[in-house]
Amino acid sequence: MSSGKILLGVLAGVTAGAFIGILFAPDKGKNTRKKISKKGNDYAEELKSVFDDFLESITEKLESAKDDADDLIQKGKSKVKEVKSDVKNTLSEKVSHQH
Repeated sequence: MSSGKILLGVLAGVTAGAFIGILFAPDKGKNTRKKISKKGNDYAEELKSVFDDFLESITEKLESAKDDADDLIQKGKSKVKEVKSDVKNTLSEKVSHQH
């Protein structure tokens, strides 16, 4: 399970627990609604922050993977040129030895 899913699960659990606690607390309906609204906004901001951090982390990993792939492609192209050159030289040597 990814850390992002675990974190979202924990936040959802904490949010549900807070709402249940507020709903069962002895208070006026108006005050309860205000508390729920405030907690909801607080958790929404927290969740947005966690999600933004998660997206930033994924973006950095994707950029790193792209850079690694670009490096690998360049190394592959270089190796292909090297092999072509070796084959060409080997063929040239065999042709010159036969004459």
